[in-house]
Amino acid sequence: MPEPAESPPVTAVSPARGRVRFVVATVVGLVFFLLPIPAEGQWTILFDLLVSGITEGFPTAVRYYALTAVLVAAALTVGAALQRRGTLSSERFDLRAFGTGPVFTAVRLLGAVLAVMIVFDVGPAAVLDEGVGPMIFSTVVTAVGVIVPIGAVFVSLLLAYGGLDFLGAFARPVMRPVFRVPGRGALDALASFVGSYSVGLYVTNRMYLEGRYSAREAVVLATCFSGVSLGFFAVATATLDLMRFFPVIVGSVLLVCVVLAVVLARIPPLSRIRDDYVADPQPESAPEGSLARAAVRSAVERASNADGVARECFRAVTEGIRLALVILPTILAIGTIAVLVAEHTPLFTWLGRPLEPVIALLGIPDAETVAPASLIGISEVFLPALISTGLVVEAKFFVAVLSLSQLFFFSATIPLLLELDIPIRLRDCITLFFLRTLLAIPLVAGITHVVFLVA
Repeated sequence: MPEPAESPPVTAVSPARGRVRFVVATVVGLVFFLLPIPAEGQWTILFDLLVSGITEGFPTAVRYYALTAVLVAAALTVGAALQRRGTLSSERFDLRAFGTGPVFTAVRLLGAVLAVMIVFDVGPAAVLDEGVGPMIFSTVVTAVGVIVPIGAVFVSLLLAYGGLDFLGAFARPVMRPVFRVPGRGALDALASFVGSYSVGLYVTNRMYLEGRYSAREAVVLATCFSGVSLGFFAVATATLDLMRFFPVIVGSVLLVCVVLAVVLARIPPLSRIRDDYVADPQPESAPEGSLARAAVRSAVERASNADGVARECFRAVTEGIRLALVILPTILAIGTIAVLVAEHTPLFTWLGRPLEPVIALLGIPDAETVAPASLIGISEVFLPALISTGLVVEAKFFVAVLSLSQLFFFSATIPLLLELDIPIRLRDCITLFFLRTLLAIPLVAGITHVVFLVA
């Protein structure tokens, strides 16, 4: 695990200037991520507009940028392996940040091979099918490659200049007793919900490396609160022709995720993770006196001791690019394999058979299709919606809420989690996916019956 980078000494500014830093940076960050604005007949946020403007306005450039990033990541991974063996000198360039074990080295190299095949349209037809390799590359890899560096810059305004400390002070009375995590974790969840799971996970990883989260807190936040964005909610809901239920689906998913977070934070595997730190511990302290005054005082202190905006943004974009480099080839390789398994094998049909009588017993129609749809989301989060378009409306509602509540899928979040510095293993991800699914099924079934009884 790479150690957090050493930062140069920082000269504190005056409290008055720190207060200005805090207010300006927090307003800019919150406006960028949270302020709803109308665009093309629908509501969105500046972050989504900027990312969409880049990916849709310059598709060819973004495509070759993503290809270059994957190839560079593979080369740096090989270089790190050679340095570790002493074959390549590390005097000029230290590549430890790109080092990994033999399994993920092979995965990243496979990702590089797949990227070349997909971009230049050469290779097996199964991989080049529009619903497999090109889908993963064009909808996930390119998007994450743009989202992470840009999101890192604006997130750094909230992290470095006290916005996180301010929000965390108000969220602490809920987050600490209910979810056993710091109040600061509210920003991780919010970043995922309004921006992207990759931004939320970037926040969690950075906070862990800075010693502001323990190992257990970081893993709980990463696995219980880093869900798909509100924009993807709309995509899945529209695919299932359920837009009239959109607010209900969003509310239902939030309710299910809150209940699951309360439970999963208290049982294995999450409860077994130790509260260790990788940097000097900076645990969240209980506020003294007025909550509002304590929140402002903590935020201003953080802003006063931060670097200048240019240096903080440069550091953030550097970290964002490094994270993008290590996760893009892994997402492409594992995501492509997972979709191939889902599309060309009966694995999820077999796995779903034991769930059929349970789902039927819970009164959900079309159980023979809903059962495999309940599990196929571990390969790609969009697949449950795609295979459920012909179901009756109650079954589609059930599939929508369940799949959007599962959080773990091999096409993006699982490989991303495994490439972060937080201590989580593949078996933990798979265990948590099945725990979330089994716990959520009766809860979502109950919500479905209540919704359609009222409707």
